[in-house]
Parts: sequence; C-alpha cells; structure tokens
Amino acid sequence: MKSSKDVTQLLINIGDGNQDAYNKLFPLVYDELKEIANIQLNNEFGDHTLSRTELVHETYMKLVDQSKISFNDRQHFYAIAARSIRQILVDYARKKKAEKRGGEQHDLTFEEGQLDIANNSRQIVEMDSLLNELMELNDRLGKIVELRFFVGLSIEDTAELLGISTSTANRDWKKAKGWLYQQFMNR
Repeated sequence: MKSSKDVTQLLINIGDGNQDAYNKLFPLVYDELKEIANIQLNNEFGDHTLSRTELVHETYMKLVDQSKISFNDRQHFYAIAARSIRQILVDYARKKKAEKRGGEQHDLTFEEGQLDIANNSRQIVEMDSLLNELMELNDRLGKIVELRFFVGLSIEDTAELLGISTSTANRDWKKAKGWLYQQFMNR
C-alpha cells in the first residue's frame, strides 16, 4: 500500500477544495485500485465484458465525486473504494443474472481472489443482500467481508485499514465466513 501520509494529505487537500490534489491522488491510488481489480477479475470468463481498467475507472469516478463523498483519511478512502467496487460488481452480477434468467447454480467460495462474476452472478447478488444483513448485526464483520471478498485485501491490510490486530481480523473473518455459510445453506 502507498504511503499513508501521502494519500491522507491529498485527501485532506481535496476536502479543503484543492482541485490539483485530484490529479496527484490518481497516480498514487491507481496501481492499488488496479491490483484490487486484478484480484477480482483474475479468472478468464467466457462472456465477461467488464475489464480491469473499466472497473478501476468506474471506481475512481465514484470516489472523486466530491459532491457525494468526502474522505477523512486513507483508511476511509479505501473503505469507500471497497464499497464502490462491491456496488459495481454486484450491479454487473445482477445484469448477468438477468441475462441468464436463473442459469446454473455454482458453489461460491469466500476466499479472496475467487470471485467468478460470470458463473456466480446469483450468489454474488445474494452475498450482497447477506452482507447488508451482517453489517446490521456486526458492522466490523461486514467490513471485513467486504474488504476481503470484494476487494481481495489480505488479512494484514484489512486489519491495518480497520485499525485492529491481525489476529482479531483473522478471527472476525472466520466468524463472518461461518455466518455467511450458514445463511447460504438456510436459503
């Protein structure tokens, strides 16, 4: 991850209305956003039309729309990035689900880097719904799932962004996966 100070300072400058900070922020976060997109779109999908670059650019456009978002710091920026990526991927999955009109059901894994949008659109839409429920029950567990599943961050990066220890993040990740698995089995 890029220097916390650099990104945080630029976000503060953006919040203060410094338009030049937008131009400086993009190169700092682009590689990280592209890496996140690579994690999510790593598999080859037969009918996949969403490219890594499109995902990065759509995410960035959501992030820099200052009329809707203001950032407190780097942690807040990446939390909002996770939410934006989740929304884009879920919208894409909904579109795929509508195109397939049900299609075949496939197993869904809760491991980072294993998000197969083309083949799991139904489950991704369900995951979004379950994630909303989980966030109502325990916001931190929901954020961990969002950062790990939709963004593909490591346990260490997730812990750092949430300001918790790695062991706590790992324990919460296991709890969240267990809860999600139970909910999927009960549907």
